[in-house]
Amino acid sequence: MYLDPSRFAFTAALQARWEAVRDEFLALEREALVAWPEKFLYDDGWDVFGLHAFGAKLVENCARCPETARLVEAIPGMTTAGFSRLQPGTHIRPHVGYTPAVLRCHLGLVVPPGCEMRVGAETRGWAEGRCLVFDDTVEHEVWHRGDRERVVLLVDFRRSAHREALGVSASAHPAAT
Repeated sequence: MYLDPSRFAFTAALQARWEAVRDEFLALEREALVAWPEKFLYDDGWDVFGLHAFGAKLVENCARCPETARLVEAIPGMTTAGFSRLQPGTHIRPHVGYTPAVLRCHLGLVVPPGCEMRVGAETRGWAEGRCLVFDDTVEHEVWHRGDRERVVLLVDFRRSAHREALGVSASAHPAAT
C-alpha cells in the first residue's frame, strides 16, 4: 500500500535537495556499487550503494555523500538508507519485506520512462525529485522497461517514529514499534 508522502515531514526536505542527492550519486565511481544481496529476487541489473544498514552507519560511504548522509540522518527513525540502481530490463520479482516495523521511501533521482512499481494492486512510476512512500510488507515488484539506468534513494524508517503522520495511537500495532 502506498502512503501519501506529504504526511511525512522529512519528504519535503528530501524533495527540496533531490538534485544535490542525485549529483552525489552521479559522482560515485560505478565500481563502488554492489549487487543487491538477495539474488533470488532478480536475475541481474540491481545494485546499491549503502549509507546506513539496519541502524549501522557506513562511515566511508557517508563521507563520500555528505549532503545525502546529512539528509537521511535527519529522518526520525531512519534505519537503512542508500542508493538503488536498476539497469534497463531488470525485473524485481514479487516479494514482501521482513518487518511491519518499518516503512520505505524512494526518492526518484534518475527516472527514465518505463519504470514502474506495483505495491498490492496499485502500480505507480517514479518521478525525479518526488518521493514514494509504501509499506513493503505488502507484496510488491518492479519493472524497468526503460533505456537507461533508474536510480532512487531508498530509505527505511520506523513506523513508531511517525505515529502522528499515520494517525495511529501509541497502543496500536505493537509489532510495529
